[in-house]
Amino acid sequence: MDVHIKAVIFDLGNVLIDFDHTISAKRISKFTEMPWQDIFGLFFDSELTGLFEEGKITAQDFFSKVKEILNLKLDYDTFVPIWNDIFFLTKHNRFVYNLAQDLRKTYKLALLSNINILHFDYLKKNFSIFKPFHHIILSYEVGLRKPDPLIYKKTLEVLESEPTQVFYTDDRQQLIQGAKELGIHAFVFKDTEQLKKDLRDRGMKF
Repeated sequence: MDVHIKAVIFDLGNVLIDFDHTISAKRISKFTEMPWQDIFGLFFDSELTGLFEEGKITAQDFFSKVKEILNLKLDYDTFVPIWNDIFFLTKHNRFVYNLAQDLRKTYKLALLSNINILHFDYLKKNFSIFKPFHHIILSYEVGLRKPDPLIYKKTLEVLESEPTQVFYTDDRQQLIQGAKELGIHAFVFKDTEQLKKDLRDRGMKF
């Protein structure tokens, strides 16, 4: 395939680090009569979480809404560590990190994530996973979330690259669609072997 890739965009969650909102939902369920499944639904991809990830509401605002919806019997300082403690490193995360370290020698690298300020601050303090990236684009900072095409256009501007010059990996099919529509070489992250194949199929060296 005759493709000249200049830059690579990585997703964060379940690519560079794994996470599971079930962990926090089950712990929070001890402070409310709501079942953990309902709490999970509120924490993962709800309208409220979307507003938080777009930076439209503050961390305190988010907590106040969660407390109201769930009728929580806990304070902000108790909530935050539970909300944050959902991340863990796996073998494939470590491979992706090492691969990114190799790729940055030849390609521009960007990290693109739908994330809120509490989770990103927690990750910065507790995990050394951001070093390979020349650019980090966060939904709460730019006021946009994947799969909005505008967030991909913003990332292309930062990378100073045309869509056809960019490779993008994300673990969720629905989040790469906007990128594909712009002409970015976007692929679902399934496992490390598939990622290596997708990269090599586009003539990339690492």
